[in-house]
Amino acid sequence: MNPNCTNGTCPIETTLDIIGGKWKGVILYRLLGGKKRFNELQKLCKNVTQRTLTLQLRSLEADGLIKRTVYAEVPPRVEYELTPLGFSMQSIIQSMYDWGVEYEVNH
Repeated sequence: MNPNCTNGTCPIETTLDIIGGKWKGVILYRLLGGKKRFNELQKLCKNVTQRTLTLQLRSLEADGLIKRTVYAEVPPRVEYELTPLGFSMQSIIQSMYDWGVEYEVNH
């Protein structure tokens, strides 16, 4: 680990560019439990607007962390799931969860 990050972009910046923001970590955490439909995610991510959730999902998909599958049904069914790259963040997401629990207990 190089705390100076002098060789170009700091890897922390890269990580935060991809999962930064209020909802991306929560979305990734919820998808660790398996595929979810849009409405399921919206219920699990309390207080997120439809627009914000849509934008965050699109961003995570563009970065290769989640996969969006549209089923040719009437009405159309769309499911979101983690890609292998998304699953590779499991330890990071779990650490964020654990830190949040510890913070809430002590503050």
